[in-house]
Order: sequence, then structure tokens, then C-alpha cells
Amino acid sequence: MVAVTPQDDSRLRYAWKACSVTSLGLVLIGIAGSTLNVALPTVVRHFAAGPTESGWILLSYLLVNTASLVFFGRVADLLGRREVYLAGFALFTLASLLAGLSPDVWFLIAMRVVQAVGGAMILANGTVIITDAFPPERLSQGMGVYIGTLSVAQLAGPTVGGLIAATAGWQWIFWVNVPAGLLALGWGAAILRRMPRGPRRPVDAPGNVLLFAALSALLLALSEAGSRGPASPVVLAGAGVFVVLVPLVVLAERRASNPVLDLRLFGGRLLAYANAASFCNALARSALILVVALYFQAARGLDAFAAGLSVLPVPVGIGLASPLVGLLGRRVSPYALSIGGATLSALGLGTLVLTADPGTPYWVTGIGLFVAGCGSGTFLTGNTTQVMAALPSGSLGVVNGFRIMIMNVGVVISVGLSLSVVTASVGPELRAQVYAGTLSTLSPVAVGQLMDGFQRAYAVLFAVAVAGALLAALARGRQDGQRAAESLDSTSR
Repeated sequence: MVAVTPQDDSRLRYAWKACSVTSLGLVLIGIAGSTLNVALPTVVRHFAAGPTESGWILLSYLLVNTASLVFFGRVADLLGRREVYLAGFALFTLASLLAGLSPDVWFLIAMRVVQAVGGAMILANGTVIITDAFPPERLSQGMGVYIGTLSVAQLAGPTVGGLIAATAGWQWIFWVNVPAGLLALGWGAAILRRMPRGPRRPVDAPGNVLLFAALSALLLALSEAGSRGPASPVVLAGAGVFVVLVPLVVLAERRASNPVLDLRLFGGRLLAYANAASFCNALARSALILVVALYFQAARGLDAFAAGLSVLPVPVGIGLASPLVGLLGRRVSPYALSIGGATLSALGLGTLVLTADPGTPYWVTGIGLFVAGCGSGTFLTGNTTQVMAALPSGSLGVVNGFRIMIMNVGVVISVGLSLSVVTASVGPELRAQVYAGTLSTLSPVAVGQLMDGFQRAYAVLFAVAVAGALLAALARGRQDGQRAAESLDSTSR
């Protein structure tokens, strides 16, 4: 039996309070995303937005959030992690207020960009605050609760988003974030302690610019491939710019003293394969709610509220699996949990591939969604604990920012690729009907064509999930992860 000292008890009390703050931040961001995923057709119809603008309402947030995560990890080292984290709440809340006042779709997209900056300030620091607060032997429990709260957001988000879209008006999709953001800001200011600042290191501005440009070019190519065709000049130009910029990014990051994308992180086996598995899981997981919500509205003719209820098995699965896996983390290795979660995700998506048809009973689709959700909750808890527990404290901020950035790159590609695959199955004149959720009112032939697109989208996500499970099996070796991170510390001092 291990004695619990008053100091340990005090640390645990603070750790759980800090966990409540960071979990509230994750709920805020999760609700903001999941409500919009379901209510997107309502917003599109209000602004009479075309396919390009419709995609960028979602993708602009993902792109800017991804490209700025590591940057704000660096800024937090200079200005203080607590201060940057709380500033993120303030910025996200203000942008949500202004988004609901948008006079046109491009102003809305601009406010989504501002939201993305605030979200990056929150996400880049939440996991580090958790890791710093909890004793190592309790970290999996803290991570399980932290990640499990994402399911609360995804559970409430589709239902709230559909209800708001059907009753209160599209503006409240954004305004609902305002009271939650103010609550999170006040609670965080009262609870969070100041954390020691890291050494002052220069921010890699060229690396940030090049990486942002490369991701923008790739995203443009993916988002336009469905509407313009893979051989269109826009798609070819975007792909060409990406191909040209990738070696420039590699060259710039090798020369930078504090690179935003440090390639030495791939030197350790654990970090290399765990981050690659995380990328694949994010790519397979992230577009699922969006694609399924579109499926129920565009193919089955349900309204936004009913579609929101239909995707609930995913967050229910995450919500049940994450805290249970966190408790198991004291007996089962995070490595085993990561493999099991990735495998469950693949099984759930495989079920959807085999049953993608308007006539499929809902309980069959619901089982596939639930299994995929359980897999996501299990994988996220195991993978996050595996990476964060294998690192010395001096590398937590850098590696966490990199880890989340890798996941968000998967999110960006997932949304862009899935929308392109789904809408490529119908003619250009029908794609706006897909985004608006009204295709089911047209001919059965059009619905049949759309179902081919959904089946192909599920198949792509399934293949990526299988690759993620294989990579998770290769992510073994704590010492490799430590050596890679310690190498970063030694060379940057």
C-alpha cells in the first residue's frame, strides 16, 4: 500500500480543478464545431452560399487552427501558459458573438478564422496543463476525463445545433458559445495557477508562413477537386504549389534554431509511429459526424434536428469509453489501449461501408457509429497518455503542439477529402443541393448517385483507420520517445 501524503492530496485536488477548467475549454470548442457540422445546411441556405463558400465555413477554421497551434505553444512559453490559455477563451467568445452578427458569408468565414486563433490558444495548452497538474501514475485518469468531455460536447452539439437551426435561428449556433466562453474564462482565472515560463526562444516565423501556405494549397486542391474535377487548373495549381513548398518547409525547418515543425521528432520510434497513428485516426474520425449528418439530411430527407439525433451514437461511444479506459490505464498499457481503440474505429467504419444505403435500418447504422465512437475514445485516451507520459517536462509544450497539429492536419484533410468524395458522385448542378440538405427532394436517381459517394467516402475513411491501427502497433518503446525529446532539449539550449 502506498501512503498518500497531504502534499499528494493537495496536488490531486488542484489537478482535478485544473481538469475541470481544461475540460470546459474542450466542451466549448467541441460544441462550437459539432453544432455547426449539423446546422451547416441551415447556414448555407440563409446566405445562399455556393459549394466553395460552404466548404470554407468549416475548413477556414480547421486550417488556421492547425497552422497556429505550435506557434501558440511557443508564445505560451514566452508570455505564460495560463495567460495565453485564458486569452484564448476571450478571443473565441468575442469571435462567436460577432459571427452571429455576420452580414454575409465572407464575414462569417473571417470570424471563423478569429475563432480558430482563440481555439488554437486553448488547445495548444490544455493537455500540457493537465500533464503538469497530475502525478504520472494518475495521468491516464485525468486524460480519460479530459478527452471524455469531448463526448459531452459532441453529444450535446448535434442535438443543440439541430434544435437551434430548426427553432431559434442560425445566429444562435454561434451565440450559444458566448455564455459558455465567459463561464470558462471566469472559472479558469479563479482556478489556474501560474506555470513557470520556459526559456525565451525565437518564434519560427518563416516556418509558420511556409507551413500555412503549404497546408492552404493542399486544402484548396482537395476542396476544389470535387466541384471542378481533379484535372482543373485550380486543383493542379494547388497541388503544384504544395509539392513545391514541401521541400522548402523541410529545408527551412532544418536550418531554424527553434523550428515550428521539428523533423527530429520523427527520430524516436514511439513519437514517429504514435503521431502517424494519431494522424490516421483523426483523418478517419473527424469527418464522420459531418458526413453522416449530410447523409441523413441529403439522402434521407431528415431535418437538422433529426439528423443531429441520428449521429449521437458517436459521442455516446466516446463518452462511455474514455473515462473507462482512463481507469483501465493503471492496469493496461496505453500502447495496448491505442491499438484496441484504432481497431474498433476501423470496425465501426467498416460496418458503415457495408451498409451505406437509404433503406438500411437505423439500428445497423447506429451500431457502426457507436463502435467507431468507442474506438475513438479508447484510442485518444491511450495515444495521448502514451505520448505525454514518455516525455521529459521540458518538451511537453513543443511536442503537444506538434501532436495536436498533426491531428488537425488529419482533420483538415478529412473534411476536405470527404466532402470532395461525397459530392463528386453527383453533377455540378446538384452539389449545392447536397450542402443545403435538399437533394432527397429530387429524383431517386440523384439520391442513388449520392449514395455511391457516401459509400466511397466511408471506404476511404475505413482504409485510413486500418492504417492507423497498424501504425499504433508499431508505436512501441518509451526510451525512443524520451531520446527524441531530450535531443530537442539539448540542441535548443
